[in-house]
Amino acid sequence: MSKMLKKVNPSNPKLWLLVGAVVVVAETRRRRRRKLPKPDFGAFVERFELLPIPQPNQTQTLSALTFAIKDIFDVKGYVTGFGNPQWKKMHNEAGKTAIVITALLSNGATCVGKTVMDEFSFGISGENKFYGTPTNPQMPSSIPGGSSSGSAVAVAARLVDFAMGTDTTGCVRIPAAFCGILGFRPSHGVISTIGVLPNAQSLDTVGWFARDPSVLHRVGLVLLPLNSVELKRTRRIIFADDLFQLCKAPSQKTVYIIGKAIENLSGYQFPQHMNLCQYIASNVPSLKEFREKFTHQQNGVSILKALTSVMFYLQGYEFKTNHEEWVKSVKPRLGRGMSERVNAAMNATHDNIKTLYKVRTEMWGAFQHLLKDDGILVIPTVADYPLKLNTEKGFSSEFGDRAFALSSIASISGCCQVAIPLGCHNDCCASVSLISAHGADKFLLNTVLDMYSTLQEQVSVAYALPLPDTNGSMGTSELLKEKGNAAFKGRLWNKAVDYYTEAINLNGTNATYYSNRAAAYLELGCFQEAEEDCNMAILHDKKNVKAYLRRGTARELLLRYKEALKDFQHALVLEPQNKTASLAEKRLRKSTS
Repeated sequence: MSKMLKKVNPSNPKLWLLVGAVVVVAETRRRRRRKLPKPDFGAFVERFELLPIPQPNQTQTLSALTFAIKDIFDVKGYVTGFGNPQWKKMHNEAGKTAIVITALLSNGATCVGKTVMDEFSFGISGENKFYGTPTNPQMPSSIPGGSSSGSAVAVAARLVDFAMGTDTTGCVRIPAAFCGILGFRPSHGVISTIGVLPNAQSLDTVGWFARDPSVLHRVGLVLLPLNSVELKRTRRIIFADDLFQLCKAPSQKTVYIIGKAIENLSGYQFPQHMNLCQYIASNVPSLKEFREKFTHQQNGVSILKALTSVMFYLQGYEFKTNHEEWVKSVKPRLGRGMSERVNAAMNATHDNIKTLYKVRTEMWGAFQHLLKDDGILVIPTVADYPLKLNTEKGFSSEFGDRAFALSSIASISGCCQVAIPLGCHNDCCASVSLISAHGADKFLLNTVLDMYSTLQEQVSVAYALPLPDTNGSMGTSELLKEKGNAAFKGRLWNKAVDYYTEAINLNGTNATYYSNRAAAYLELGCFQEAEEDCNMAILHDKKNVKAYLRRGTARELLLRYKEALKDFQHALVLEPQNKTASLAEKRLRKSTS
């Protein structure tokens, strides 16, 4: 035994080298197991500091704020990388700094570096084969969203106060939603893109991220063009009910939260509800050419898919015009999913380019008419929760289709859009978007500033309530409907309207709630309101007999006998033995004859 054991000299340097090596290996393995995030969450591709530009005798509204910029903006003395190392290697340093960056520096902000982006500003994952994928601070195992991924992560991780990105097909709005922060896409063309590498000029906008609505607002005041003083006006909220039905994530809470927030604020009209896809179909006739390939799908889906295809055709045509010579001569190595997108753009033919621009013009006009100077359209920012990192499905799948379907609305119409976080629940972030007409950017930013704190209060209240469910048990909205029914039976018509309204705010797609509120409006003599509610009920359920009966009654009382007659006749088609419809039909036949 003594021969097997040798006395070890503790002063032996070889021993300590061996022990040190073992410790290093063990610590390395431990860190790998824990997957510790990088200190900057992988958000930056290059760190530097650009100090504010002194402005004597001028107040610098962004003083003491720090910001980061997507690697698509020119900075004098630095190469703009465009998310691809070959691009960076083959291009020279910028001779001038982008106009928007100079404006921010002139207003007191300090730039601390450039951030990671999807190659050439394509894609919505935020993943980059060459520079790595920034870590989503809210959900580290999920994608951060792109293409302005690093900028979104830098803000969400509190590394900077705000960050600049670009938004072409959702590149600011989608990462804002996935990272649980504010993201603003301005009206197309209102902020200079000089010194910003183009992806597709007809869609490109300079956008920004922030955690604090006051910072989002202050950046907007610096970058948006000077105009007359923003007049206070009543805000008209419009819910796009059909788009909320696309969401896999629960959307009823979102509608409820915004509805309750508006109740607590002054200067907001009673919310309206609409089917946005039907509106687009009726007001953008040139889109019909692109809908033909999607005729096998439901009407609303075919409209959104057609709109998405127009967006992609436009992006591909303009990207090819901008970068075809470089791509074909260099043949750059591209990451997962990028080669397909870039090659599709390079190989596409565009015989119908005039029609693409015509769709864009018609969408602009349709949304200016819908929103005017006081309208705010409410839609989901994204339809799904973010995918897990390295998901093999890629982004030509249902996930990408559904994300682009929603982002294409502002991209094609040119409207301004803001993504607003509604808290993180069950390890996922909720987000809603507000859209205003082209040029109404300050109005929209003022709205966010006005309602943000009230929204967040309602978020905490709403998520303490049970979710409205579809499992047969009575959810919150059903309880409110029952309270409305009890008030109706007690002849408390106004109280009934209030309860039904709360139910609608919680679940804006239930035909019965609208139909029941219409009955209460009839009792109050509010015949136009009753008719509007019946229209919504029929929109959501074309076989709702009571809605036809109540709309017929409202129209008869408004002396529109022919329209009323058609409603009662339709009710009889659905329910031939209905005595109320039969008597009304006979009565109106006599009136119209």
